[in-house]
Amino acid sequence: MGEFPERGPVRIEVKKVRTSAQLPRYMSPEAAGMDFFACLDTPTTLEPGEWKAIPTGVALALPPGWEIQIRPRSGLALKHGVTLLNSPGTIDSDYRGEIKIILINLGKGPFTIQPYMRIAQGI
Repeated sequence: MGEFPERGPVRIEVKKVRTSAQLPRYMSPEAAGMDFFACLDTPTTLEPGEWKAIPTGVALALPPGWEIQIRPRSGLALKHGVTLLNSPGTIDSDYRGEIKIILINLGKGPFTIQPYMRIAQGI
């Protein structure tokens, strides 16, 4: 929960829609975004040029008028050429479904997404 003097505290409700989901979280005290994790039972591979919607297993409830932007993780982009197809993705305040991250492999080789891998960040 953040706090804005002109608007007060901002409450974001998070719900697991898959029992094995990991909740998004900030990985350091100064992190600008919270990491989202792949909610997969088995690894899945992206071939070069291929994209897939990767489930996170979580849904959010934002206050009216707020959004969360889903952005790529710089390490995945730099090391593997894996990024978001729609960057930034937008989670609107009225969307209540499972958040899925559309990843694309712009690299030269296949890339395997492991269960519970950090795949994007929400700002």
